[in-house]
Amino acid sequence: MTKKEIVKKIADRAKLTQLMTKQIVQWTFDAIIETLLTEKRIELRNFGVFEVKRRKARKARNPRTDEQVFVAPKNVVTFQPGKEMEEQVRRLPLLEEKPRKQRRARGPQQGEAGAAMPSVNSDGAGMGVPAANGHDASDGAKKKKARKDS
Repeated sequence: MTKKEIVKKIADRAKLTQLMTKQIVQWTFDAIIETLLTEKRIELRNFGVFEVKRRKARKARNPRTDEQVFVAPKNVVTFQPGKEMEEQVRRLPLLEEKPRKQRRARGPQQGEAGAAMPSVNSDGAGMGVPAANGHDASDGAKKKKARKDS
């Protein structure tokens, strides 16, 4: 849901214009941010608690270069949901688990020393394996290259 959708929902319910409602919603967000900046914590009963906390300095790893990097300490905003929100969310039917993205291999592929394995699509493209349509999936690329060369 977006801020625009929240504004529309509140405007319909309160019988106010969307322009006025947008202003009120923005004032609310601004008040939350201002309170976090000055008091470092805001508690909204039955909703939750926003709090500014310091995240410690740490060593991390650049996934592209595998190089270790230093991450400086920084302030972050945390949110702890309120009891009522927590209970309502728990009553929801379980959401489907999102499949995790596979990480790229960092070292040589299995079976070959230092050589990268050719990429393979689910239909076998790139391996000279016939695709579902009966043609070698790499034929199109070969023909295109041949036309370009001539």
